Formats: sequence, structure tokens, C-alpha cells
Amino acid sequence: MNSPESAESLDFIRSIIKEDVKSNKNGGRVHTRFPPEPNGYLHMGHAKSICLNFGVAKEFGGLCNLRFDDTNPTKEEEEYVASIKEDVRWLGFDWEDRLYYASDYFDQLYEYALQLIRNGKAYVCDLGPDEIRAYRGTLTEPGRDSPYRNRSVEENLELFDRMRRGEFEDGACVLRAKIDMASPNLNLRDPVLYRVLHAPHQRTGNKWCIYPMYDFTHGQSDSIEGITHSLCTLEFEDHRPLYDWFIKELKIFAPRQIEFARLNLSYTIMSKRKLLELVRGGYVTGWNDPRMPTLSGMRRRGYTAEAIRDFCDRIGVAKKESMVDIGLLQHCLREDLNQRAQRVMVVLHPLRVVIDNYPEEQVEYLDAENNPEDPAMGSRQIPFSRVLYIEEEDFREDPPKKYFRLAPGREVRLKHGYYIRCDRVVKDEKSGKIIELHCTYDPETRGGWSQDGRLVKGTLHWVSAAHAIDTEVRLYDHLFVTPNPADAKEGADFTSFLNPTSIETISSCKIEPSLSAAAPGAHFQFLRLGYFCVDSVDPTPGRPVFNRTVTLRDTWAKIEKTQPERVIPEKAPKAGGRKEGKPVAPKSDDVSPVVEEITIDDFSRIDLRVGLVREAALVEGAKKLIRLMVDLGEGRLRQVFSGIRSAYADPAVLVGKKVICVANLKPRQMKFGLSEGMVLAGVGEGRLGVATVEGDLLPGDQVK
Repeated sequence: MNSPESAESLDFIRSIIKEDVKSNKNGGRVHTRFPPEPNGYLHMGHAKSICLNFGVAKEFGGLCNLRFDDTNPTKEEEEYVASIKEDVRWLGFDWEDRLYYASDYFDQLYEYALQLIRNGKAYVCDLGPDEIRAYRGTLTEPGRDSPYRNRSVEENLELFDRMRRGEFEDGACVLRAKIDMASPNLNLRDPVLYRVLHAPHQRTGNKWCIYPMYDFTHGQSDSIEGITHSLCTLEFEDHRPLYDWFIKELKIFAPRQIEFARLNLSYTIMSKRKLLELVRGGYVTGWNDPRMPTLSGMRRRGYTAEAIRDFCDRIGVAKKESMVDIGLLQHCLREDLNQRAQRVMVVLHPLRVVIDNYPEEQVEYLDAENNPEDPAMGSRQIPFSRVLYIEEEDFREDPPKKYFRLAPGREVRLKHGYYIRCDRVVKDEKSGKIIELHCTYDPETRGGWSQDGRLVKGTLHWVSAAHAIDTEVRLYDHLFVTPNPADAKEGADFTSFLNPTSIETISSCKIEPSLSAAAPGAHFQFLRLGYFCVDSVDPTPGRPVFNRTVTLRDTWAKIEKTQPERVIPEKAPKAGGRKEGKPVAPKSDDVSPVVEEITIDDFSRIDLRVGLVREAALVEGAKKLIRLMVDLGEGRLRQVFSGIRSAYADPAVLVGKKVICVANLKPRQMKFGLSEGMVLAGVGEGRLGVATVEGDLLPGDQVK
């Protein structure tokens, strides 16, 4: 196994910063910033940037600013400013006294613009937006000079002053940089620096009627604040030459812009424009709808800051765009909530149970642990009485194989309570629906255990009918039905992929009485149902509303899904054979060994990457597995369990090999830990070996 030193894997951003600090660049300072536009609510993509910018600053003993890029007053609101501050603090980060606005620098930016004009590097252009676009050219054709490009310095200074004094209407003219209309980089073809916009600003009022463009504001704001490392997402990579051009021409402090891949999360939209469309179109109830990927929506749904930070740490940063399975985020959430959430009992779809041999007026209080993962959370008393509620799905009159819940004549355990046996079923006379069960209990099994040691496989949650409180529970699912709703084919609307069952509201659920005083935002695990939190927007005293945060694994649902029905084709019956048309579960000898063909589109969904094995070890208690720690260029190591032990008695021989990994495989929780991918191997008769690549390929490079 590798030593910790050799196994260390810094992502490319931290590697760059480490070298800058080592060489004493900028005096060894590290200063980053998070620069959101206050035109919407922050989402999970922003969370990745927040964790990165504040995280690297902390790791290198530096500073991180919060700066609002408030250069577009028509789309910015104080509501967004307040929500962004709240979200950054909620995630666990503090900008201390370093809260800035781009509008703080409007005077200085105006002076920078005058400097460029005086140096012959900027001019006032009277072309309209469509004309500027036409003159700009294409990726294969150079642009054309504006007819106003060669105005004198004096004329440009006068016109720019008149722009500031409000003598021109919106869109009448702009200030443009004079760079190179034939540049292969379209961003260098005389970009617009200022536009006329007669709109009051939320902070500067009516002082300005011209506003700087983002590209002109970004780098200069970084420079003014002494930012050493300006971390941006990949769409700004082509803008970096312009970023550097402004810095060079103005002869000001030069930050270093570094681009990283933004977060793409399955079943999610990360476009602020599209999220705004969902809000304005009434597809969701607002920016904080629990189905939204906004931090306010996720917080309301029950996501914790710790889980989100853990997720951002696990996915790391990379130079290539990829899709992260939302299952990994949910795994991080379950791990966190498992430690903090109190266990309680709630019945969503109640079925009345009468225990005939239990005294009618008797009520006893049973001791229930609050969290088996944390004994310090203590226990609580829950009432038990003659009439209870259980889940409708926890009873079947004609149970299938491997169904271990309640059925006629069958005994089950009530969590924290007693063993009960179903003796009689009561049905509605008209509909035939089961409305009540009559059972008997064993008084010697208090606490859920019998002295005779008899085996009871099923354990059910329940609530006492006399003490239960009715409440509303909202079950949330993915907002979209397709993993990549942003990848709509031409002419398709991303809203066509909305999940019509993304929310199910259940009224008259039965909760145990201890939950009546639950505070907004409090987290709970509803036993056997999932993790839930108290809604923070629609609270009702004594009757809280609960939002499902994330599900638990449903063993029975998995069993049923693996037993599909099929119909035997019609043919002449054989003696003792099956009847035609009878649904049966498939058996191994019924299935032909034919490999199903797939299309190129099917194969393209598999994200194959070069992985460098940093560590390899045997897995204690597993006969076939080897535990690999694989570097995929993400700034972290992925743990992968691979069934290749028979070929590698000494796993150390795998260290240093470049293997092929399935990078977008849904993480799988195994007995030995979380497996975050798959390593490809060749298999033959008596032969087994991992597939490797050669050459100068790097961890994270695609395999096609």
C-alpha cells in the first residue's frame, strides 16, 4: 500500500495555489472571492463555488471576500442580496468584514474607462446591438471594423462624458474596447465596456445612467480587492484573454484567473434563467420550493449544510464537464441525518388495529430510544393503548413469498411494543376494502422480545389511536423525470420533462404526540419511511407540516421489482406443462443467453475515464474483493471495490496502473463501505485482469 505522502492527491487548483505560495508569489498571500449576481437565489452550483473559494482560502491561511456583481439594476433586487447572505452563512462560511459590491467601484471603473480612451484603447460606437453582432463576424469569418472605430480621443472623451450625463437614450451608443476585430477569440473583437441604461440602482440610486459590463467589471474588481486567485467556471475560459488584456492595459495588480468545471447534477436544472422560468410559470411555488435545487429550497426540504459541504468535498474540482449522480448527494445526506435525526413513528396511510385482549381503558408508556447512533440523545416515552394505527401496506390478506409483515394468523413485532397476531379482518361492506384488523397481543413480549426466543421476522411502526395527532406530510421526488433535462432536443421545452408526481401531499397522517411541538426545520427519521423535516414556511402550532427530505431503502419494493411477470408464448400444451398465458416469474432455464443490442446513444451515457490507482488492499471478510483508491483527476480519491482478488494475490502490484473506470456509476453502499465507480476488467476461461491504458494520458481523461 502506498504511503500517505505518495497517495496525496491535490486537485489542479490547489496544486497551482500551492506552487504560488511556495514560490512566494504575491508575498505568499492567498485571497479569493465569491462574486454572485443578485438576480436570483443561489443553487447547488453556487454551493460548489462557495465551498471552493472559502475552502481554499481557509486551507492556505488566506481570505475570501463576498462581492455582489450588481451591474444590472433592472434584474437585481435586495431580496436576492439578503437571501445570498443567508445562504452563505448557512453553509458555514463567514466573509467577516469583507462584504463588497461592484457598485462600490463604479467611480474607479469610470476612471479606468477614461484611461483606456486616452490611450486609444476604447471608443464610443453608435452601432445598435444587432449591428454590433453582425459586424462581429463568426468563428470562421473575421469581424469588420465599426465605422466609429477611428474616432479621435477627444471626440470619444466628449461622447463618453455625454453618455454619463444622460444625453443619450438607452441603446443609442456604447463604449467599446479597441482590440482586434480579426481575433480568433470572439471575446476580443472590440467588446462592449459600457452601455446606456436609464434605470435607478438599488445602492447608487440615480447617480449613474451608464453601467459597466460584467467582463469590464470582473477583473478590475478582483484587482482593486487584491484577489490573488480568481476562480471561475469553465464558461469564462474564453474570457480569460480579455480579463488579462484589461489588467495589462490598465497596468494594475494582476490576479490569476483559473477555470473549473461547474456542477451538473442529474435530474436537476442549474440555469438561473430556467429556474426563474419555473418560478414565474407557476411550475413551483417559489424559489424556496423544496423541489428546487436552490439552497433555500433544499434547506426547507431538510438538507443540511454539513451534507452539502461533504458532497462538494467528495466531488472535488475538475477541468472537464461531467454529470454527477444525485444519488451521491443523497448518500451524503443520509450519512449526516443518520447521526443527527431523532427516530419517531408516523403512519402515513393508517389502518386501524384493535387488540382484543388488551384492557380497553389501559394506557402504558413505553421507552423508545431517540437515536441508536447517538446514545446521548436519550429516549422518550410513547403511549400504547388498545387501538393502534399501522400502515395499510404493512398488512396483506394474501401475502406473497418473502412478505414478512402482518397477515392473517401471522405474528409480528410492534417497534418498542409487543408481539401481535392478526385474528380477524373487517372489510367495508360495499367496497370490500379492509378497514380494521382485530389482533391479540402477547403481554410477555413488552419491548419487542420474547422470553422463549421464538422467531418473528417482521417489525412494524405504529401510533396509538387515542394519542395520535393528524397532520400533513409532503412526499417530494425528483423535479424532472430525465437525468439531464437541460439536454433537450432542438425544439423541445425543458418543462416537458417535469415530473407530474414530484410532490404527493398526504393529509390526515398520524404522528406520535411528541411531534406536536417540533420546531420548524427540525430533522426526524420516520421509522421505515425516510428522513423528514418540519416545514419552515407553513407551520401550524400543534400540527406541524412535514417534508420528506430523502427516502430510506425499501427492501420489499426491490424484491417485487426483481420478480416481473411474463407470459409464456402460445404453443401446444405438454403433459404436466404450464397453461398458455399464465403469468410466471422467469427462471434461469427459460432465458436465452442472448446479449441485447444497444445503440451509440446508449453507450454514450457511460462516462469512461482514466483512473490512476493510488492504493490497493485486500478487503477483510470478502473473498473476491479488492479495495482500490483511484485518482480520477477530481482532487480526491474514489473508493472502488472490485471483484478481482483471484487475479491479484498481492494487490500492491495494481498501484500506479492507469485503469479504465466507469465514472458516472451510481454510488453503491456495500457492507465494507461506499463504492464510487467500477474498474473494467477482461474476463476469460480461467483468466482475469484489469483493463489498463498506456501513454501520457492523465487521471480524468476520457476513454472513448
